[in-house]
Amino acid sequence: MDIGVTFYDNPASVLNLAGEFLASQPVLHNLVFSLLHTRVAHSEPGRYWVVARNGKVAGVVFQSPVTIAAVVTPMHPDVTVAAVEAIVSSGVLLPGVNGDAATAASFAGHWTERVKSGAIPVEGMRLYELAEVREIASIEGRLRPAVTADRDLIVQWVGGFQAEVHDHGYDPEMVTNRWLASGQVWVWDDGEPKSIAVGREAVGGAVRVSGVYTPQEFRRRGYAEACVHALSKRLREAGHRCLLYTDLGNPTSNSIYRRIGYLAVAECLRYRFG
Repeated sequence: MDIGVTFYDNPASVLNLAGEFLASQPVLHNLVFSLLHTRVAHSEPGRYWVVARNGKVAGVVFQSPVTIAAVVTPMHPDVTVAAVEAIVSSGVLLPGVNGDAATAASFAGHWTERVKSGAIPVEGMRLYELAEVREIASIEGRLRPAVTADRDLIVQWVGGFQAEVHDHGYDPEMVTNRWLASGQVWVWDDGEPKSIAVGREAVGGAVRVSGVYTPQEFRRRGYAEACVHALSKRLREAGHRCLLYTDLGNPTSNSIYRRIGYLAVAECLRYRFG
C-alpha cells in the first residue's frame, strides 16, 4: 500500500485537505478538528502532518504551539509508523504525543525505537459522548453566559484548572479573552459564580465541553454537575453532539458525567518523550 506523509505549516491547508476525513468521525476526531479551526482563527506557529494511504487521508498529526505534545487522530498502525518516520526524518523532536490509547501507544513505541529515547505515560483520559440528558438533583442557581465583569475571576479559575490538570501550554488570560469574545464560557451562578464550563466551537456538528472548574471552597455541592448538565442540555437542544474528556485518575468527575448521561466511547493516553 502507498502511504505518504505531507508536512504543512498552514492549518487552513490541512483543513482543506483533511476536512472531510476529520468530519467523518466528528467525536473521535474532535480534538484535532477543533484545534485546527482555532489555529486558523488565532494564528500561532505550528506543525501539521497529513498521512494519506492510496491517495486518501488516513491520519493527522497536530502540534501547536510547537513546544507542546503532538495530538494525533486515531490511525492504523502502519499509518502511525509512517507518520513517526516522516517526523523523525525531518529532524523534529516532539516532546510527547496525545491521542486515543492504541494510536498513542503505537506512536510512542515506534518513536522510542527511532529516537532512542524513553516514552513515559503521564495521563490517562476517557472520551465521553452525551447519549441522553438525564435528570439530576436540583440545586440552587442558574446557568448563564460569562460576561466581561467575570473576566478576572475566570482568568484565575482557568489558571487553577490548568494547575490541577498539569496543562500549562496556554496563557490563562489569552484563552479567557478568546472564550469570552466568542461566548464560549458559561457560569453556574448562585448569587455569585460558583463553577464554570466551556462549550467549544462546534465542528462537524460536535461540541467539546471543557475547562470545567469549581474552586475548592465551592466543591462537593453539585455546582459542577449542574453547570455541565445545563450546558450539555442547551447544546443538545441546539442540535449538537456533546463530548468531553475526563481524567481517568479522577473517579468523581467520571461518575458525575455518567449521571448526566455521558457514555464512554474511547480511552486516551498522553506520553512524554525524553
